[in-house]
Amino acid sequence: MSRKPFLLAILLFALLLPAAVTIVAQETSAEDASPVPPGDREAVALTIYNQGTALVQDRRSYTLDTGLNLLNFVDVAAGIDPTSVQFNSLTDPDGTVVLEQSYVYDLVDSFALLNRYLDQTIEVVAIDGTNYVGQLLSGRSGEIILRTDEGQVIVVSPDDIRDLRFPELPGGLITRPTLRWLLQSAASGEQQVELTYLTSGMNWSADYVILLNSGNTSLDLNGWITLNNTSGASYSDALVKLVAGDVNRLPTEVVRMEMDMAYAAAPMPTMAPQVEQRNFYEYNLYEIQRPVTVVDNETKQVEFVSGADVPANTFYVYDSSQPFYGGLLIDQYYGQTGITDVRNYLEFTTNEENGLGADLPAGRIRVYQEDIDGAALLIGENTIDHTPEGEEVEIFLGNAFDLVGERIQTNYNLLADTVLEETYEIHLRNRKDDQPVEIRVPEHLFRWSNWEILNASADFNQLDSNTIEFRVEVPPQGETVITYTVRYTWPR
Repeated sequence: MSRKPFLLAILLFALLLPAAVTIVAQETSAEDASPVPPGDREAVALTIYNQGTALVQDRRSYTLDTGLNLLNFVDVAAGIDPTSVQFNSLTDPDGTVVLEQSYVYDLVDSFALLNRYLDQTIEVVAIDGTNYVGQLLSGRSGEIILRTDEGQVIVVSPDDIRDLRFPELPGGLITRPTLRWLLQSAASGEQQVELTYLTSGMNWSADYVILLNSGNTSLDLNGWITLNNTSGASYSDALVKLVAGDVNRLPTEVVRMEMDMAYAAAPMPTMAPQVEQRNFYEYNLYEIQRPVTVVDNETKQVEFVSGADVPANTFYVYDSSQPFYGGLLIDQYYGQTGITDVRNYLEFTTNEENGLGADLPAGRIRVYQEDIDGAALLIGENTIDHTPEGEEVEIFLGNAFDLVGERIQTNYNLLADTVLEETYEIHLRNRKDDQPVEIRVPEHLFRWSNWEILNASADFNQLDSNTIEFRVEVPPQGETVITYTVRYTWPR
């Protein structure tokens, strides 16, 4: 019986059955499907997360035949997660059914060719021009083992190979990663389809440039979105959205091709494009208000936030004690760190009243200050976490060259089995010629949770359950000394 009468008989039989019974009797295979001509990309949208993942929405038009169709979707990202793929016909969603979906990533390379030509005849040309022809026995690790027609076995090392010559390109190998569908279409004609998938190899981060004024009282800030694409695909005129936040994802083994990537830095735009910022669920979303071309192996920057004359402040911290870790410590010499560096910090707020009024996604901040000749010099670099509008930003810039601290234990007395007293002197020296400075001195009371300050030479604030902080001024070319005594008591 031919196929058409067989299918007709099945359909007539199905009409005689009760409505609740469904019969599926159809022979489907890729060999019977009509190859679909390549489609044209009509629109593409990228939603990029700052965790190395992007959601790609790719719309293309294809001309389908009634019945089975074999559709190849080329130019997908090499880092695609095949389990995340969604295929949807926008023209005829009810009449277009996906029967099979495959991700074909057996790309042409020397290793793939050697695997395909095992036990077949190939030609190897050595660097010295010698030709070896024979049956390929092995091509592992780049080393070629051939057996000639005379039965001789020849081993050619990778360093000696100039050319590998194969009779032809074997079937099944492709030049680009491809998604392949076996479709059942109810009608013929042009259809617009949309492909959605997740891919690795695409990331974005925020990079900030700060110019601090000479008095350390205000700053100008420019924030840049840095797009980094090593996914293995390029996207022209894409609608780009960027999600800032920590989106939880399960660890999955992603099928991907290993490719040699090189970063090509794109020049900074001379004009800042408009970027719309809005809340999306528990995250921040930034949408670039113009199409952006994101080329594979490219780093591109787009400005998204700026602020001028934002009030700022720099301060110094001498932190040389050990934090409290929760256990009783009575060793006299524990906690003597020997730290002498005084750390320098920059702080400002992101609220609108101070001239910024923006959320700052996590990223890297570089701080510059103009020298007397007008040249901006780098004075510090650090990173910040996601910072919503209205919060304070503190940036560690480096250690102050002209400031020195010294922490000395001057008394240690274990008064009883459950009582300990110790005294510290903290020396702060300012070697600047004519500038007094305020230095913040946090002291972590690390021996036990129950403590009492018996005496102190300067006022202090309690920052938390085991930390106090002194703030003292140190004159130029001078020294300030802080002394305090602490008593710890604990149960037997």
